[in-house]
Amino acid sequence: MKNKEHDYYDKLANWSFEDINYTSEVFTDWIYEQEIKKLTNEYSKILDLGTAAGEKVLKTFPDCAEILGTDFSSKMIEAANKNLLNSGRKNITFRVMNNLNMDTPDNYFDLVTARHTITDPVQIYKTLKENGRLLIRGVDKLDCWLLKKMFGRGQCYYDTKPISQVDFEAVIDAGFKDVELIPLHVVEYYQTPEDLYALLVKTPILDDFDEKLPIENNILKKYVDQNTTQKGIKLVRRYYGITGKK
Repeated sequence: MKNKEHDYYDKLANWSFEDINYTSEVFTDWIYEQEIKKLTNEYSKILDLGTAAGEKVLKTFPDCAEILGTDFSSKMIEAANKNLLNSGRKNITFRVMNNLNMDTPDNYFDLVTARHTITDPVQIYKTLKENGRLLIRGVDKLDCWLLKKMFGRGQCYYDTKPISQVDFEAVIDAGFKDVELIPLHVVEYYQTPEDLYALLVKTPILDDFDEKLPIENNILKKYVDQNTTQKGIKLVRRYYGITGKK
């Protein structure tokens, strides 16, 4: 699975959704980017795991002493470094690293962030300073559940325990204090079927979504027909946030 995901993201080589037209309604008073700003200052050192092509770091992370963004995909990091040159931002570096085999120094970072990526809380704990903070945003099992049920597969579809609970317990077991799990409820509205289609091609919501297969497009068309509203094509998202302190 790890090699399969690596090949997928190497081929994708970007994680930008600016070309997809959609709106969001957020029903939880917890915003990942705002939480990062609350936990940092101008002297902070941040490690961002699973940084993809660096879009979030470059556009939403605060100015601080140092930001290191890492990703398992060399193609993603290649794209991130190109984006960095165009951004003009300083004190940010990107490099390849496996989240499950971290080589960052011990007791170094003030904050470790991880958005929609696998993590090893034990290794994160080691690289954080005393009183350093961990901030995770993940995709839970019931994300896009109606769509997954129509296709009979999808990200976390067969998990017996929600990944939010698995991650929550792993963070506690690693020794973090003040650990909190926050369910995040979002509804997205995609303006056209093409926008929804672009999302599915770019993300692992549906395992191996193949736009070339008529049966795939027929199922997607059925979903669109049943979930089109005045605001757009409705997609119910289920995310989660986890915070912890070393």
